[in-house]
Amino acid sequence: MIVDYHMHLRDEVGEIAFTADAAERFVERAAERGVDEIGFTEHVYYFHQTRDFWRLPYQTERCNHDLDAYVGAVIEAKKRGLPVKLGLEVDWLGERAPELGELLAPYPFDYFLGSVHWLDNEHGVDGGAGEGAWALWPEDEVWRRYVEALSAAAASGWFDALSHPDLAKIYGVQGADERYKELAAAVDAAGIALEISTAGLRKPVGELYPDPRLLELSSAPITLASDAHEPALVGEDFDQALELARAAGRETVSVFEGRTRRQEPLG
Repeated sequence: MIVDYHMHLRDEVGEIAFTADAAERFVERAAERGVDEIGFTEHVYYFHQTRDFWRLPYQTERCNHDLDAYVGAVIEAKKRGLPVKLGLEVDWLGERAPELGELLAPYPFDYFLGSVHWLDNEHGVDGGAGEGAWALWPEDEVWRRYVEALSAAAASGWFDALSHPDLAKIYGVQGADERYKELAAAVDAAGIALEISTAGLRKPVGELYPDPRLLELSSAPITLASDAHEPALVGEDFDQALELARAAGRETVSVFEGRTRRQEPLG
């Protein structure tokens, strides 16, 4: 089985489109590329229901969409018999994570992706080379803080998989072996899945997420992801993702339903 469990529900030009018809375009592209099931994982800060959790302009300018409309669109797609799952990409909020979890609990999500885009919910890791966290701390300190935050997210129990789990390499600043060992230990202790994402191939680093070191050091189950923000990108470069997974000894892929994970043969 092949899944693409990280994408954002948009139209063909990348504009928000929370409709089942828009979801069908993603499913059609998935079928063309041999992907059996897809999962939508909109950014949690896009919804007005979560407005109180954000303070950066980048976040607050975007949280004007309706969570109920998003959930409703994916549920309608399911009713049409489309092979889709309802997910959400949720940024780690530290001590406020339980509060956000309570807000999301009434909705029928199949899985949550845990992400770290900002350190201390303020200093961007991927907002620009030499900006955000990179302008504040030495490179290894950014990595140390990133791994610390993502490890805390893994340990929290709020998430089912970690998305683009070494995002800190986005501008080509590679993490030291020590950082990958720390992250692998945290992931295995938490029993959480790791995402293999082709999105890094479209970023300055030009590599898959994560580095093979993380998969070699960890025994975590995997998901597959394109991080598509338009239908055309669904399943993009999955030949490379599958090659990495198999080289790291993974023979199964994680499939989620109602926050429950099962393993299916990969491929």
